[in-house]
Amino acid sequence: MPLQSSVRASKKPRLDDEVRFLRSWIEKPLHMGAVMPSGKLLARTMAHYVDVKSDAPVVELGPGTGAITSALVERGVDQKRLVLVEYNPGFCALLRDRYPQAKVVQGDAYRLRDTLWNVLSMPAAAVVSGLPLVTKPMLTRLRLIRDAFTALAPGAPFVQFTYSVAPPIPKSLPGVSTEASERIWMNLPPARVWVYRKD
Repeated sequence: MPLQSSVRASKKPRLDDEVRFLRSWIEKPLHMGAVMPSGKLLARTMAHYVDVKSDAPVVELGPGTGAITSALVERGVDQKRLVLVEYNPGFCALLRDRYPQAKVVQGDAYRLRDTLWNVLSMPAAAVVSGLPLVTKPMLTRLRLIRDAFTALAPGAPFVQFTYSVAPPIPKSLPGVSTEASERIWMNLPPARVWVYRKD
């Protein structure tokens, strides 16, 4: 009986997160990157591109309930390095509770330069994004990656997932190298991780 209780207890936070996500998606569908939190395999794939040995900050855009944040911490990224930029005040409160050593910034990631201007003390080791880029005009996407590159150390990755077959940002940007993961079929819906680095 205690084993069943512990299994139920471990599933409850995931279920609570799914309900929170769904409620937020119903209220503002274009502000949410997904209807449900990212799956573990997708989150681990994104975290894989982050340098755990660096002391530099890791900026996460649109962490929601923290599925990718959790994968970053499990990979070995110290919470103190995390700068979590979240628009939704309810998710900000949840993130502060779950990751008390991280810096949670309530702000608009699509205005990244304004949102981070007094937050980072050094260039970031990575920007990891769960934002719904494909719902935004291309100029907005390009402005976001330009601002991300301004915040990043030279050669550091901008990591973005998408459910779309096409890349969220064109592969042919001048001075930018691009790589993509295999399609992650175990995620619902299936997703791919794209990584952009300024040459």
